[in-house]
Amino acid sequence: MTRKILTGLNSQTYEHPFDRQALASLQKMPGISPLLKKINEYSIDRLLRLQSLGSEIRVTNRNFPSLYAALVETCQILDLSSLPELYLFRGTGYIQTYVIGVEKPLIGVNLEAMEWLNGDELLYVLGYEVARIKSQHMIYYQMAIVMPILKNLLSSTTLGIGGLVASGVELALYNWVMMAKLTADRAGLLACQDINIATTALMKLAGLPNEYLTDNVIEDFIIQSREFGSHSFDSLDNVTKILSYTEHKLSWIVMRTGELLKWVDSGEYDQFIQEDSKSKTPEEDNPQKEGWNFLSSW
Repeated sequence: MTRKILTGLNSQTYEHPFDRQALASLQKMPGISPLLKKINEYSIDRLLRLQSLGSEIRVTNRNFPSLYAALVETCQILDLSSLPELYLFRGTGYIQTYVIGVEKPLIGVNLEAMEWLNGDELLYVLGYEVARIKSQHMIYYQMAIVMPILKNLLSSTTLGIGGLVASGVELALYNWVMMAKLTADRAGLLACQDINIATTALMKLAGLPNEYLTDNVIEDFIIQSREFGSHSFDSLDNVTKILSYTEHKLSWIVMRTGELLKWVDSGEYDQFIQEDSKSKTPEEDNPQKEGWNFLSSW
């Protein structure tokens, strides 16, 4: 399959509007500045990088050529000029990936990602992580990773754990993390350039190995995703909304697939691929009344 190289790609052109709104809300939080200062003070970026360097296997063109080639192709398609380092870590029973590094990004994938995903699906998953680098929001991703530790470190300071909860910073951060997945999914699709490939990759991320992906299973999953995407959460009270997003580490694969299918069904994805990506403008901040930004009314 010949894929289009998206030269000059700007992350804002494919950014999901709920990602943009959630990040704007997070950045307005009064407690965000002290947290950023603490992250710099404790050299979190360096510590996270050392953890990967000291525990995982660096992927090269010689030891894992197929995996390395998938990263190279992904970065070429999404126009990421500097190739991040890639590391392989031990199996966990399901696919796991991550990205860290503000100054020098590093992507990690586990053994299941390498074994379960075919070459095309790897483009989707790696595109998802490359999107985080292109957005230049790595500092916030890393804040989410270390938030449990930060809360303990800050419990004896003037901000304190009570301040974090009262200011809503933690909730706003995890809400943004969820919304940013919708943007990253779009980048994954732009990398593999096939919604069927994106769908099977997402199903494998949900925990289904390849042998279970029959035509009927895939078709039913798509039906479920479209049905879930059609629900309105306007009637839910704020407590339910909070509980939904306190489990921010859940994959929400069905929701994410539904949102990706909406993007394709709207015709915007096809338009994006066919047109010059540099000339496109971001979506309006409020393209529709219903959506998954559960904190939009706060």
